[in-house]
Amino acid sequence: MDRSELIRQAYSEDIPRTDITTESLGLIERQGEARLIAKEDLVLAGRSVFTDCVKFIDPKTQLDWLFDDGQLILKGQNICWIKGDLLTLLRAERVALNFLGRLSGIATLTRCFVQSAGKTDCKILDTRKTTPLLRDLEKAAVRSGGGHNHRMTLSDAIMVKENHIRAAGSIALAVRAIRQSTRLPIEVECSTLDEVGQAVHEKVQRILLDNMSLELMQEALKIIPSHIETEASGNMTLDRIPAVAALGVTYISVGALTHSAPCADFSLLFQWPTIS
Repeated sequence: MDRSELIRQAYSEDIPRTDITTESLGLIERQGEARLIAKEDLVLAGRSVFTDCVKFIDPKTQLDWLFDDGQLILKGQNICWIKGDLLTLLRAERVALNFLGRLSGIATLTRCFVQSAGKTDCKILDTRKTTPLLRDLEKAAVRSGGGHNHRMTLSDAIMVKENHIRAAGSIALAVRAIRQSTRLPIEVECSTLDEVGQAVHEKVQRILLDNMSLELMQEALKIIPSHIETEASGNMTLDRIPAVAALGVTYISVGALTHSAPCADFSLLFQWPTIS
């Protein structure tokens, strides 16, 4: 969805008719400043959509950002100065903060997973377990946190999973059928050593080791040639990442980056001008 349409719908949800509280004050305009601050340590993501939300309500509003997406911000630090009509900013505030909190939460959690992988060459991937219509924004937030994007959509890459294998009859039949219609690289999901052996035999480009124990993954890696990429997935918690990354897998995919990230906490502090 086009971002402007996404923002329009977000405000239609939040202000279906009017901001009845602000309107009832009977005030026309109140020029002033507000500052956006972090209420916890976090990694910033969603700066541009926050700006677009504020300017959607009042294009004349000025924003002076002190940090870029991907930067670490400490609790209490000023992130952005906002100048303009504070009454219109009241209308823009919640939707803008909702986007920023959601995306910065994803970036912050992603940074934790990336750091857990330590100095290995293993890359942390996201999945398609995203909020409907927010995938582009959420996957950008993963990148801000130092992670990498898996396929964006079902149209982007071949990934043969359990139900595809069952529908085709076997890994071999699934892979051979796909190769009749495309030359795209093929990734196959495997949960047993037998399935890994089948995928290796079919010379696929990547093997996903699904919900395997550390011991089983270690055995699987012994039979996978070095030119085939490997991806570990399933129950990938922060505590488990160091041991999995140390095995030497190419990637670890983590659905929790987007489906379980807590919202980062911000506050927008208004500096109201003195009424004479």
